[in-house]
Amino acid sequence: MQVVWKNQKELRCGYTTGSCAAAAAKAAAAMLFSGEEIRQVSLMTPKGIELYLEVEKIQRENESVSCAIQKDSGDDPDVTNGIFVYAKVTKKREKGMTLDGGIGVGRFTRKVLEQEAGEAAINKVPRQMIREAVQSQIEKYDWDGGADVLVYVPQGVEIAKKTFNPRLGIEGGISVLGTSGIVEPMSEQALVESILLELRVRKAAGERYLLVTPGNYGADFIRASIGLDPRTAVLTSNFIGDQELAVKCSNYIGDAIDDGVRLKMDGLLLVGHIGKLVKIAAGVMNTHSRQADARMEVLAVHAAMAGADRETVCALMKCFTTKEALDILEERGLLEETMRTVMEKIEYHLAKRAGEKMKVGALMFSDELGVLGKTSLVDKLREKIG
Repeated sequence: MQVVWKNQKELRCGYTTGSCAAAAAKAAAAMLFSGEEIRQVSLMTPKGIELYLEVEKIQRENESVSCAIQKDSGDDPDVTNGIFVYAKVTKKREKGMTLDGGIGVGRFTRKVLEQEAGEAAINKVPRQMIREAVQSQIEKYDWDGGADVLVYVPQGVEIAKKTFNPRLGIEGGISVLGTSGIVEPMSEQALVESILLELRVRKAAGERYLLVTPGNYGADFIRASIGLDPRTAVLTSNFIGDQELAVKCSNYIGDAIDDGVRLKMDGLLLVGHIGKLVKIAAGVMNTHSRQADARMEVLAVHAAMAGADRETVCALMKCFTTKEALDILEERGLLEETMRTVMEKIEYHLAKRAGEKMKVGALMFSDELGVLGKTSLVDKLREKIG
């Protein structure tokens, strides 16, 4: 398996639950349509890395085959490491393919982003990988009909209790995830040190003002909406794959500020999606969900300050996503005032973290509404960076 170097250490990559599900489905389909037993299956991941995975726990029935792939997260700490991801493929006479989740695969209790209520929590890229893997075997073995595919993870019921899935509106199991198909290990210490290294390089190149974003949503927004080149930014993201991203240091906003102060930079402009930046209003500087999730608490309190009644506050506290909360605030005429005081609190915590040594500003947006608010120094910092 591929290795990467982080913090002068060789770390082994792994593969995602999505890759496991696609490989299991491919192997099950191959055995179903060929009649032969397969003990190893190949899978090309979206990242362009081909996997050769051992096929385990094979079970045959008259019109179906099921098997499993064991998840290997490499040197990345992951609660799903070592679990078995199963796929069952069943012949059907009519053309077409269905895909669903069984035991241990969570289900959405309400519409969240592109997923409808009641759907299995199998994300978009894994769904495509699974469908393409099974279709390749239908074509290879000239099957005239279609197939029903069921992905299940028996251990997922217990593992899901250790995740934030319930807060995302997912119940009953884990999510089948993965945009690249590969798990690239990134230790916390390596991520934090990578921020400092990036800032050192930029300072040596003569930069005095920094553009920072918590991820790809921020990079896309910067590119499309505020006229700055995100390739000049310090991109703090756990997304793997886009090689133009200068630094991958997911969620460590506080550390980026600390390093900027340490290196005596003049200013830092933070641009980010409300799902991350709203946590700063509660003083949360590591925005990973494992550390804290104060999104709805912040929005509910500031809505109350803006005049929201008890019913509205309770509705906000029941939201799973910031989009739902923003819809409520906009519908009830509370959005502008709520965002105003949220940004005041964000400015307070950023200034407190940076002290008097470095100017810090923040611009917060959502995909649907665009700019939601900005702190007092944003325009000046934009001029310096631009």
